[in-house]
Amino acid sequence: MKNLFDIQDKVIAVTGAAGVLAGGTANYLQEQGAFVVYLDLFQDKVDATVEEAKKISDKCCGFACNVLDQAALDEVCAKVLETCGRIDVLINGAGGNMPGATIGPDQDVFDLKIEDYSKVLDLNLKGSVLPTMTFARAFKEQGFGCVVNFSSMSSPQALTRVLGYSNAKAAIDNFTRWMAAEMALKYGDKIRVNAIAPGFFISNQNRALLTNEDGSYTERGQQVINKTPFRRFGEQEEVFGTIHYLISDAASFVSGIVVPVDGAFSAFSGV
Repeated sequence: MKNLFDIQDKVIAVTGAAGVLAGGTANYLQEQGAFVVYLDLFQDKVDATVEEAKKISDKCCGFACNVLDQAALDEVCAKVLETCGRIDVLINGAGGNMPGATIGPDQDVFDLKIEDYSKVLDLNLKGSVLPTMTFARAFKEQGFGCVVNFSSMSSPQALTRVLGYSNAKAAIDNFTRWMAAEMALKYGDKIRVNAIAPGFFISNQNRALLTNEDGSYTERGQQVINKTPFRRFGEQEEVFGTIHYLISDAASFVSGIVVPVDGAFSAFSGV
């Protein structure tokens, strides 16, 4: 009987692949037999990431690529097609935040720095739209392909402080649904677009925001735990299975959804 979850030899491009969640996902998919293309902004980070990935298998390569540079994206897509002959999956893992696009505990919304806000919108929204458009052209020609975007728990609700990031991720949800419908209506049911919405995971970017040096929770961290019925932060590997499912044949009739991976954060009112 066919294994619906088999992703052996799928060619998967991952942006932001030097990061924690996207990079961990890329490693996991390579361990499952996929050929993974590691994409990130800086060449030295790509080289270091691919060097580690080679310890898993030789089924990988990497390219430095600015997800906001259309020419760079076109070049990388062409290299992937030349190297592998096709592209099966794009995972849009690039993203991030900036202090000026957040509202600190001692600030109000009028302290927002519009320049930083615009940069955060560009990185998190345009940084997924442009790669999707680029690789979707290949999907159109092939007649198949799959996109997985990274949304966030800050998207469907008013999560304090992270205004720019929240706005961008809310737009990612809409873009995911829009592209899912557009690609299916125009090019058939073998091209799918979905997203995952991680809850709270400890990363280098947010560690100091959520935990103290002794491992206890900061005030912000405790607020998150109080709103999370699992009463803990997520572990990196708890994202992998959902993405595996979404890119596999097991999800062949699944498109246009945003899947929470959040310990029931999104289901709980907090009271």
